Amino acid sequence: MDAIAQNKPKQKNSFQNPYVLLFCILIVAGIATWILPAGQYATEMRNGISFSVPGSYHAVANHGVNPLDLFLAIASGLISTAPIIFMVLFTGGALQVLEKSGSVDYLLHSIAENQKLNDFRLICLFCVVFSILGTTGIVVNSVIAFVPIGILIARSIGLDEIFGVSLVYIATYTGYNASISAPTSVGLAQRLAEVPLLSGLGFRFIIYLTFLAVTIAFLTIYARNKRKQNCLRPENLSEKTQKSAQTPGQKRRHWLTLLYTALCLAVFIAGAVKLQWSEKEMLAMFIIMAIGIGIIAKMRADDIVKYFLAGCSQLIIGAFVVGMARSISIILDQGVILDTIVHYVVDILDELPRSISAIGMYVSAMIMHLFISSGSGESAVLIPVFTPIGDVLGITRQTTVQSVVFGEGIINCVNPTSGVLMAILATSNIDYTKWLKFVCPLVLTWGIISAAALLIAVEINWGPI
Repeated sequence: MDAIAQNKPKQKNSFQNPYVLLFCILIVAGIATWILPAGQYATEMRNGISFSVPGSYHAVANHGVNPLDLFLAIASGLISTAPIIFMVLFTGGALQVLEKSGSVDYLLHSIAENQKLNDFRLICLFCVVFSILGTTGIVVNSVIAFVPIGILIARSIGLDEIFGVSLVYIATYTGYNASISAPTSVGLAQRLAEVPLLSGLGFRFIIYLTFLAVTIAFLTIYARNKRKQNCLRPENLSEKTQKSAQTPGQKRRHWLTLLYTALCLAVFIAGAVKLQWSEKEMLAMFIIMAIGIGIIAKMRADDIVKYFLAGCSQLIIGAFVVGMARSISIILDQGVILDTIVHYVVDILDELPRSISAIGMYVSAMIMHLFISSGSGESAVLIPVFTPIGDVLGITRQTTVQSVVFGEGIINCVNPTSGVLMAILATSNIDYTKWLKFVCPLVLTWGIISAAALLIAVEINWGPI
């Protein structure tokens, strides 16, 4: 029995499960309603949005919640976040249909077979393509499927697996960390903070380009150093990237599918900016996208439905985390202690410059992401708390949103609780400590850029609100 016990694999800490962690936080929140004094800020409406009035905090009668209220809050959280939950699910459904069409795979293989590319051009090409896929939310968790192509190309040109993983994974998260329009990242955070969807695109685009330039420079330096070491033998690329023969008709369908997908995303972005489209229109666009892709790819109707539902099912865990997280804020609201917590935090940050307070939110988001690996779940936990803090301290909600987006993004590439990262390292036979040694300089640089961007955002009162 002892031998069996010794050989039994160690189970992961339950607190790595976001639902367990959030439920524990929910219980703590319920207990806190009986301990912390209840209090409220006065509010005022500006352009249809409620803002906390600085200096108006006052005590009220205590409103301790009972145990049954905790479970009712979970149900209320799921109901109140239904539009967001379905937005997350439909994202997975539409992207699954796109992946099953084979168009994205065809595009990447076409890039891989181009042997006229030197190291710098290859790095630029992969970083641009995958960072765009990442910053728009098209490829995030599904990046796992494309990593083998990067490794294949790296081996063929005499570079190692870390470089191959970076061509795909690091490039994708370069875009996602500086997200411009990813619906489950910046889009979700903006809706929770009641900020116009996809507002602030100009400044975010500058941040994205800065992240992209730094990543390209980092990988170029790494490739150059590896060349100097001359420790890897190039292999034949054409032998390693053979793909199934594509007829002219199939090629045309792949390009039509990619163009159609880009058009759908462009139409929604234009609608969000010009017509204030939100979750409802996004859900409709994902349905239109999935059906159109299926028709172009000549899929059967039942296959389109099957793939769409399979994609939805892959994101159920992350989607429901949004509702679970909302239940915490519901309990804090019922106990009338959310403003009390905000008041305490404001007292700590009030003596600090606004820029330092924004960076404090950013660091807090990074720490929280170690425990809640779901970006959407983290946004649902932090945005309702950070938003009133920012209101009282005079930090725009757009800046508050960005502090959370940066916090949950930067830590992704070193987060040991990230299932995506750990799965990629395991399948690529890359030791975690070796990966940390490689990627930490880049992550540190991203972190400095993020802090600088937040300082600028505070100084320019980045809005619209």
